[in-house]
Amino acid sequence: MAIRSKISGCGSYLPERKLTNIELSEMVDTTDEWIVSRTGIKQRHIAADDQLTSDLALKAAERAIDHAGISIEDIDLIVLATSTPDNTFPSTATRIQHKLGMTRGAAFDIQAVCSGFVYGLSVADSFIRSGQAECVLLIGAETFSRILDWTDRTTCVLFGDGAGAVVLQASQYDDDTDHLTAQGILSTHLHSDGAWNDILYVDGGPSSTQTVGHLRMAGKEVFRHAVTNLASVVDETLEAHNLQNSDIDWLVPHQANKRILDSTARKLGLSPDQVVLTVDRHANTSAASIPLALDEAVRDGRIKRGDMVLMEAMGGGLTWGSCLARW
Repeated sequence: MAIRSKISGCGSYLPERKLTNIELSEMVDTTDEWIVSRTGIKQRHIAADDQLTSDLALKAAERAIDHAGISIEDIDLIVLATSTPDNTFPSTATRIQHKLGMTRGAAFDIQAVCSGFVYGLSVADSFIRSGQAECVLLIGAETFSRILDWTDRTTCVLFGDGAGAVVLQASQYDDDTDHLTAQGILSTHLHSDGAWNDILYVDGGPSSTQTVGHLRMAGKEVFRHAVTNLASVVDETLEAHNLQNSDIDWLVPHQANKRILDSTARKLGLSPDQVVLTVDRHANTSAASIPLALDEAVRDGRIKRGDMVLMEAMGGGLTWGSCLARW
């Protein structure tokens, strides 16, 4: 018998305030038509002035815990993927740990920008497979509205705030006969290349400018790398298990740009109906985008137990990666 990390529950939260393209066009020199034609985004959610990343994360976490049917006492580890923590330190994960009333185990943040949730899946899966944890709460949460330059029409139209979470639990399976059919994470594949740091970054930080800074992006370059790197990591994932494109039931991608999602789907030979799309309503919520999309598709009944689900993302760093799971 072998151990696999089974996703036993999911949850999400979006701030109440919705900012439409029409409203944005009154703030910066842009139009609804321009934004939709280039990105597919129609609106995004913006955290209230008194809402922190930990507040969004807590609501998503509570919903995932309830969906999994577990108690706080069952959780061994909290991993939070975020690029917009409440404070430079301590970790926002420890704040969530306290808000949940969890007094055991451990909690920490990881930072891989938009790839953060996929990186988090790999971390959580490694803890479970190694026997260091039996139950992990993984959260992706962001308040990107706090690091946007709202006078820069090339970036401020692209991002939003939100949080998503999953509960992963140890599950035994017969490695000889059930490798592809047993529920849980089959594999994760992570990559990074710091040579491209300056095409997607924040121009501030404690050590460099002693300020938070604003997000800066070379959009065309990011788009080009995204199409290439995501296609490559998808091929790598399928080859690792001798699978074909047709074996994938659902693609749950990072929600950055509808054109990138359409390109990835075409390369995989997937129908648009097999791609979970939320970018039109959520915009790019960085590390929160995949768990937000996943929760929506699970709760509306599209993703069912036994489905093969492929998650993939690329973010600043550059970082990129994938996770293949039997739901």
